[in-house]
Amino acid sequence: MSQEQPYVLVLYYSRSGQTAEMARQVARGVARRSGIEARLRTVPPVSPDTEASLPPVPDDGAPYASKDDLRHCAGLAIGSPTRFGNMAAPLKHFLDGTGDLWLNGTLAGKPAGAFTSTGSLHGGQETTLLTMMIPLLHHGMVLCGVPYSESALSDTRSGGTPYGPSHWAGTGEQQPLSEHEKIICQALGERLAGLALTLAAGAPDRRQSLT
Repeated sequence: MSQEQPYVLVLYYSRSGQTAEMARQVARGVARRSGIEARLRTVPPVSPDTEASLPPVPDDGAPYASKDDLRHCAGLAIGSPTRFGNMAAPLKHFLDGTGDLWLNGTLAGKPAGAFTSTGSLHGGQETTLLTMMIPLLHHGMVLCGVPYSESALSDTRSGGTPYGPSHWAGTGEQQPLSEHEKIICQALGERLAGLALTLAAGAPDRRQSLT
């Protein structure tokens, strides 16, 4: 991976694999844009253990995120399964540790979006997405959703919201992402990538206007 190439950080927590698949679909959307890459990163589960008990690199899947991954991104997509209408604790734990980036305004002016997977169709998809946006707003990021010009948003019979992609996983055997859900994930990735390139090009002027 080129050090000079800007990237959209696709940061997620996944327990059963459905949110991880959504992250891969978002990354596919980012890849549609030239001049920018997707960087897939996950976060470790939280535990009451007070001693370090996890290896620095997971056995499979995406590497664990570092704050440098977040610090240097041109755009951000965060994904989580729903937990009582909110993001899962591991992702929030990671974001809670980014106070130094907030203090320095590191992420201000960069585009960001969110995606989620739920067990039930009305299991808090929209509230999860909206509450995931709150720390992004505190960081001064520019929120990105999925407009209704994306026809899959109107055609879907499973997940998908204008606030961001969602997936209906089911409460029994996990359902794979539907074609519409995949399209909406890719649409978010492509839109984030385009916004990241546009906003990065105007970054010096934007910073000057904020001072």
